[in-house]
Formats: sequence, structure tokens, C-alpha cells
Amino acid sequence: MFRKCLPFVLTGTVLLASCTTPKKMTYTVTPAGEIKAETRTEDFLEQLLRDDVKLKPFLDQKDSLKIQVIYTRIDRDKDNKPKFTDFYFNVNPANYFYPASTIKLPTALLALEKLKRLDRAGVNRNTTMVTGAATALQTAVYNDPSSRDGRPTIGNYVKKVFLVSDNDAQNRMYEFLGQQYLNDALRSKGFREAEIIHRLDIYLPEEENRKTNPILFLDPKGTKLFEQPAQFNEAPYYVRHDSVGLAYESNGQLVERPLDFSHKNRISLPSLHQILRTVIFPNSVKPEQRFDITEDDLAWVRRSMSTYPTESDLPFYPQPDYYPAYCKFLLYGGDPKAELLPGVRIFNKVGDAYGFLLDIAYVADFDHQVEFMLSAVIYCNKDGILNDDKYDYDTVGFPFMKMLGQRIYAYERSRTREHKPDLSALRFEW
Repeated sequence: MFRKCLPFVLTGTVLLASCTTPKKMTYTVTPAGEIKAETRTEDFLEQLLRDDVKLKPFLDQKDSLKIQVIYTRIDRDKDNKPKFTDFYFNVNPANYFYPASTIKLPTALLALEKLKRLDRAGVNRNTTMVTGAATALQTAVYNDPSSRDGRPTIGNYVKKVFLVSDNDAQNRMYEFLGQQYLNDALRSKGFREAEIIHRLDIYLPEEENRKTNPILFLDPKGTKLFEQPAQFNEAPYYVRHDSVGLAYESNGQLVERPLDFSHKNRISLPSLHQILRTVIFPNSVKPEQRFDITEDDLAWVRRSMSTYPTESDLPFYPQPDYYPAYCKFLLYGGDPKAELLPGVRIFNKVGDAYGFLLDIAYVADFDHQVEFMLSAVIYCNKDGILNDDKYDYDTVGFPFMKMLGQRIYAYERSRTREHKPDLSALRFEW
């Protein structure tokens, strides 16, 4: 017995829902780090997006704007078990983009996973973590004014990277993990192209990024629970040839050649999308691909991802510098004046740097019992010059993200579900 395909109506347009389940995207990564893959586009998703006259001009420039989109339709059975159908638009893991702050998502998860392995030492996300300095270019952390009691903790760092995409918090978790541990752990989970090899927002030579600080965990009385010495990653990097742009500025001079990204962070959109799925639906992925964190830590991550900065008392993020839609690109375009949709929460991680704009998101509408996953990247740099602080986020990136999110949300609101999802496990006291 096979399912009959039913049309749905959206803004006056009749589209035919896909009758066949698209195959999962596959690609290979050589030992040297070369990604071998083909570009993937589903007709259903392309038609859905192109029928929006406001989105069509962006899609017509999909290659120059380096657009990639993954949309996951989620259908529940009578027992609330989810079934996932992934749709792709112009997705190719071999096409490099700078992942910017989206790498904070796997870093945070791995930091919590490593903490769980230190549980026998009495260490958890609320344990004081003192970061030392082993070189002249490293910086130490003995207190955190943004926490409730001034103590630096992994828990507060996790909260900050999701609330406002705090770069220093990312760097402290990077240092706790160590460069080799971080990358080995990601690749062991199947994210084989991933390479997170530098701190954010500060420039350090490659040799210095291979080095990570000594770490000390203390109990409330100041007694040492666990000590981790300074580390150095001796493993070779992937042999990559990633470059972006036509030219770039360096020390006030224009260098007329593409900027080399071969030794900058890399992770594909399918990997980021799948990592988010491990957060929201851990039981839907293979055990070896899951992040082994406690149920309490998982709830902490989910709550932090979906909290608006203005809902946080500590850390405190004052308006107008921060606003509810801050770090919510899909649906809202990061608009300070955006009116939030009642009952809707976005569990996500965004990134923006070097002209690239990204959002990796799971959207839940608790009022209408609607849910979906949506991840996207777009390049916002018409003149092709990098490092000049002249990017087209406001005129290209944010409008695209907002319209993309609204288009998929409108479709999700319009389609018929055999079983409404029970989203109660993701409802928090924000």
C-alpha cells in the first residue's frame, strides 16, 4: 500500500509534495582532507523557494552568493516518534564557506562530553574552572564577572555562546578541550571533514593555536579536583586549498588575490545540521554519532539555545545593544525591531564573518504544534574584497535569512500532519 501524493496550497501557489523520500546526502573525505561530493538540489525545495518572488532573485545568484540550504520536514507517528525527510538546495560539502561562530555548537557539546568523563573527579559544568597561561600570548582567567558568583565555569561559557555568541567563551572551551582532542572527537563521530584549529576574534600564529592553556578545576573550598597541563597538537593539518574572494586588505594595503582559508576552521553544512539533530533528537542518530552528555546538560544546552538575550538575568545583556531577535537570523533577520511570533522558539546557532552569514536552526511552534529544521549559509560580499569591513549583511544576508525562514514556516503551518507533535519536552521556563 503506497501513499497518495497530496498537493498543498501556499500563498496562492499549488505545489506537489514529494512522493519519494530523498536519499541521505553522502560524501567522502580522503585522509588528506579532500572532500569528494556532488552538488545536491531537490526539485521540491527549489520550487517551494522559487515561487516566492522575493526569494527568486537570491536563488538566481545561488553560486555567486554561495547559497546552501538544508530543510528537514519532521513527521511524527502515533507514539510521537519522529521521521525525518531532508531536502537540499545547492548543497555541496566540497564548496568551502567560513563557518564562523557555528563551530561553537560542536565545541560546547564536546566540552560537556569531556566534563562527563571527569565526573569521578567531582567535576561538572558548575565547577570552577581556572584557565592558566603557559606562553606569553596566552591569557589567564581567574574570575567571570558575568556569572552569578563571579566564578568561571563551563556552564556559563556554554550559556554565553548560545545567548550572544560570545567569542571568549568559545576560546575557553577550545582551550579546555585541546586542539587535537576536539578534532579527533568530531571525526570519530563521523564529521570527518571538520577542522577547528584556531581561536576566534584574536589573531595568533598557527603554532600558538596548536598550544592550549593549562586548566584547573576547584571545589568550593579551593581544593584542586582536576588539573590539565598545557597541551600541544602535533598532528598534521589537512592539506587543503580553500580560498575566498578576489582580494583582501592586509595592514592597510590591498592584496589582489583570494584570501587563503586553508588553515582556518572548516565544517560542512550537512555536518552542522546533523550535529543540531543530535541535540534535539539524540535517539534518532546512531549511538556513535551522539554527544555523550548528561540529561541535565542536554536540557541546559537546549534552554540556552532557545533563550532570548533579554530573558537572561545573568549574564545580563542590556538593550538596545541586545534585543530579543539577536542571533535569530532565520524568521527575523536579526532585526532589533522584529516582533516575535507568539509560541515560537528557535533552537539555533548563528555565525557571521568574512561576509558569510549562517544559521543552523530547529524551529518549534508550541501554539500550532509545528516543527522543522532549517540550516542555511549565504555569502554577502559583492565586491569580493575581504577584511575591509564592507559586507552586505544588511542588504543581502539578513533579508535572505528572514524570507527563507518565513517561507518554510508558512509551508509548515499550511501542511496537514497525520499526528500533531508533542513538543512538551522542549518547553522551558524561559
